[in-house]
Amino acid sequence: MNNSLLKQPDKDIMADYAEMWEIKKLKDLTSIRISNGAFNDPNKTGNGYKLINVKNLYNEPHINASGLSLLNISEKEFERYKVKKGDLFFTRSSLKAEGIAHCNIFTEIPDDIIYECHIMRIRPDEEIIDPFYLFHFCKSFHARKYFIRHSKVATMTTIDQNDLGNLPVLLPPIPEQKAIADLLSTWDDAIEKTERLIEAKGNVFKKLINDLIYIPTVNGKWEELKMKFLFSERKESKRDDLPLLAITENEGIIPRENTNRKDTSNKDKSKYLRICPGDIGYNTMRMWQGVSALSMFEGIISPAYTVCIPGKKLSPQFISYLFKTPFMIHRFYRYSQGLTSDTWNLKYSNFCEIKMPLPSLPEQQQIAETLSTAQQEIDLLKKLAEKYKEQKRGLMQKLLTGEWRVKSEILNQYKGA
Repeated sequence: MNNSLLKQPDKDIMADYAEMWEIKKLKDLTSIRISNGAFNDPNKTGNGYKLINVKNLYNEPHINASGLSLLNISEKEFERYKVKKGDLFFTRSSLKAEGIAHCNIFTEIPDDIIYECHIMRIRPDEEIIDPFYLFHFCKSFHARKYFIRHSKVATMTTIDQNDLGNLPVLLPPIPEQKAIADLLSTWDDAIEKTERLIEAKGNVFKKLINDLIYIPTVNGKWEELKMKFLFSERKESKRDDLPLLAITENEGIIPRENTNRKDTSNKDKSKYLRICPGDIGYNTMRMWQGVSALSMFEGIISPAYTVCIPGKKLSPQFISYLFKTPFMIHRFYRYSQGLTSDTWNLKYSNFCEIKMPLPSLPEQQQIAETLSTAQQEIDLLKKLAEKYKEQKRGLMQKLLTGEWRVKSEILNQYKGA
């Protein structure tokens, strides 16, 4: 991830770089024609050849051959649909335009693997283009913009072989393609390692929750009390002088403007509820899914939420972790009312009847501190992974357009390779 490998051209010679790079259509860079895969007949699954399907394209960073489903087809069909190392695959349809032509590459030594009809295959002609360079190019802003613009919207968003094949591809010399691909792959490696570490830390966090809260609860170590003895409800309104907040499932309670979602709140906020630092807010209609959080801010939230004030016997931070445990979420589910899941709600009166474990206040605080330390490690790693992704996106924009060029001494290492 060393940007010193790059040189930044001045604007006067950018036109020369554009002239040096060819532009070819994607369909002219393939060794075989673009094609859809084998029909995934449900009557022929369970044995046969390993099958790459749409969900496998979302493996990171590349398609993983382990755990593939099986499809029984003839030997003639196998010859037509068999996968080779370096093949690129694209989704043909998506519920949203942003997901159309999602691309991934197969990097392993194939072992009787085929692909299904809901995805399209590109087999790069390696005398013209490096497969990894093409893979990164097809994930670039330029390519994504093209795919979305040329997709068709009906019941689903779709793209056909012709429009996929007409994607204009910037084509630097092969040595520069390989250098660019290797540089971007180092960022993929860093992102993958960080995300694996996040997953490992997440598993440790779940075990801590289990060991520190669930096991003592089921073993009867702690007294269990109804919530009505431990909380009170905050029902203050007419405070539209305070900032608008939102309760999110993963980020907790944050300023509404930081959610990157369209503001659908009412102009009249006189009925919006005040929430203060140390309060627990929960989504009345989604508490059975665990949507609750500890507030670090003073502000107002939608009246669709409920605001609880933890009593003196409670550590608010401990409660925020407790309310995310599966066994407590199940209790919230049991006490929610409504005819269907779309109308289930947990009003404060029903919330009050739920029992919760009550360790001593010092023990609550110790548990909260342990979990908070573990959570902070995960949050820092998530920020690092997002930073890597952001930097990679910036590099792709520079490298795949020729705005930044690879230094000649680095290119020399790829010549003749």
